[in-house]
This record gives sequence, C-alpha cells and structure tokens, in this order.
Amino acid sequence: MQTLDILIIGGGIGGLTSAIALRRDGHAVTVIERDPDWSVYGVGIIQQANVVRAMSDLGLIDDYLSAGFGFDHVSVRIPTGREVARIPTPRLVPDLPSNVGIGRRALHKVLGDRAIAAGATIRLGIVVSNLHDDGDGVDVMFSDGSSGRYDIVVGADGLYSQTRTMIFPDAPRPQFTGQSVWRYNFPRTPDVTGLCAFEGPTGVGLVPLSDDIMYMYVTTAEPGNPRFARESLASVMRDRLSGVPAPEIRALADQISDDDAVVYKPLEWLFLEEAWHRGRVVLLGDAVHATTPHLGQGAGMAIEDSIVLAEELARADTPEAAFTAFHARRVERCRYIVEQSHAICMGQLGKGPLIQNADATRAMFIKVSEPI
Repeated sequence: MQTLDILIIGGGIGGLTSAIALRRDGHAVTVIERDPDWSVYGVGIIQQANVVRAMSDLGLIDDYLSAGFGFDHVSVRIPTGREVARIPTPRLVPDLPSNVGIGRRALHKVLGDRAIAAGATIRLGIVVSNLHDDGDGVDVMFSDGSSGRYDIVVGADGLYSQTRTMIFPDAPRPQFTGQSVWRYNFPRTPDVTGLCAFEGPTGVGLVPLSDDIMYMYVTTAEPGNPRFARESLASVMRDRLSGVPAPEIRALADQISDDDAVVYKPLEWLFLEEAWHRGRVVLLGDAVHATTPHLGQGAGMAIEDSIVLAEELARADTPEAAFTAFHARRVERCRYIVEQSHAICMGQLGKGPLIQNADATRAMFIKVSEPI
C-alpha cells in the first residue's frame, strides 16, 4: 500500500511500537496520548524471547538490552522457597538472551525516544472527541478543538479503550477475575538472576530489572474488588505476604514501607471475539486482547501486533484487506495467551484445575517461539 497518514491513539507500549514499525515503512504517524505528563508507573515487566526477537526486528535491541537485565532460565519454587524446577528458556535470536526484565519507565523511554527520532509526531494531553469514517478516510475531532483527517486510525489505548467503545459500542467490557497483583521494587539480591516464581495460593515472583534492582509481584485473591487508601498500601501488601513461608520473601516483606512505591492493580481480562476493525479504524493490544499477567505476555502480544499490522499494511492494497489479514495472523495466538493466563488465575483462586507454573511456562515458550 502507498504511504499513509496514520493516527495512533495511545502512547503506551503498543502505540509506540506501532509508530516505530509504521515510520520504518515511510508512513506519516501522529501519536496522541491522554496523559499530559506521559507518565509510567515505576515497577518492572518481564519479556520473553518473542519480545527479544521483536525488538531485534524493530532495530531497538541494543538500547533495549542496555536498559534491562537479560536471562535464560525460570526458577520454579514451592512455597517454602525450595527450587523444584529450573527451566532453560529458548533463545530465538542467536547471541541474545531469551528473556529480559526491564523497568517500565526504562522501556517507555527506549520506545518514546525511538518513535520521536523516527519522525513520529507526539501530542500529549488530548483525546479523540469524534471519529467519522466516510470510507475514503477518517475525520477526527480532538478534545483541544483541533481536527485532522487520516487514512487510517489505530486504537492502541488499552484495556479501557475509548476507541473500542466508539467503533464497537456493544463490545464486552473488561471483567474482574477476583484476583489482584501487587508490585514493589527492591535492591537485587545475588541469587535473583532470572525469574523466580513461587507456587502457592499467594503467587509470588522475583524479577531482575538491572544489576541493582529487582521487583516483586504478588497475586492475591481479592473478593469484591476492594480499593485501598494510598496511605495503607505498604501495610496491606506486607499483610498479604504474611502467609508465605519462604524466608527470602518474608525478609523482603519486612522492607515494604513506601506506600507510594506500591503498585496495586485488580486483574481484569478481555477478548474481543469479533473483528478487530471497523472500516478504517483498527484496534490492537489490550484494546482487544487484555490478559492477566500470569504468562508475562501482555506487552509482548501488543509489540507483536504492531509488527504484524505494519507488515500487512505493506502487503495489502486496501486497509480492509490489511486489517483482515492482521486479525487472521494474530487472533489464535492472542486467544491462547488470554485463555491460558486466565486458567492459571482461576486455578489459583480454586475456581478451576490448579495449573503448575512449570508446565504452563514450558507450553507458553513453545507457543511464542512460533513465527508471528
């Protein structure tokens, strides 16, 4: 397809990787982001070999690896802390690690800097007020009173996507699972050189982010989807860890003291069964396949989406053909991640069969090693 004028709604991981991939093909790209400060919360994220492969494809690998911590195994431990499995993880790119732990702010900086350097226009503090697709283009009104006309619009605006609501007003809404995740950063201990996942009703993991920093995630049952006052978060997180017997986790729990450093998030999921586009507007990432973090692939699926969307736009003669091919390539892979992550969550809550982390991790690595 000829070069296009493209609007991307959402300046997060999916939106920025889409901007980078689309600029590489010569398209004019504008990214809008509702947050005027373009802020990101300060804990980490796990990314597996398929993301390393994607970052290499996007030409970001050096900056990406410099900002994170590469590793090649997952340590599975029972609640007492004893290791029961050490799973080597497959490399998909020679001489590059098979996993990377990286701070979300560090990843955001890598992607944002590259999108700007590639020539994308970034507009902060605005949202779309109205979309009108006349078949030949999309007229867009923005919240600041400005307007524009674009060949296509990409909705990368996350779990609560405004774009999804605009084009699919009857689409399902995100569903709370009954479980939430707590996250906190610590100085890295020497034994944490890869993901350490602790089995048990309270799921705990330790992830290296750099030579100096690691983060802990904790998944807990939270019936009724409670909300907690900011000034109580550290004490509540410590309380949630009180039943975990592993001595290293108990020692870390004692260090949780800064309410502002605790990131608490109810876990919700969504999978859009119908087409992911309408006319010249297409959705990607959490806007159509939001997953719980049990397989660590939410961001990875959005990053892969961005590459596949750019590839299909380059091949197709029309946006409709490109979006249909994009959906066909992505739907079953993303469905697998959403459904398997949700199944792990339900098992931990006692609402389904208990799934062993080691088995689920091995199966996931096999799946995401397949070409996108």
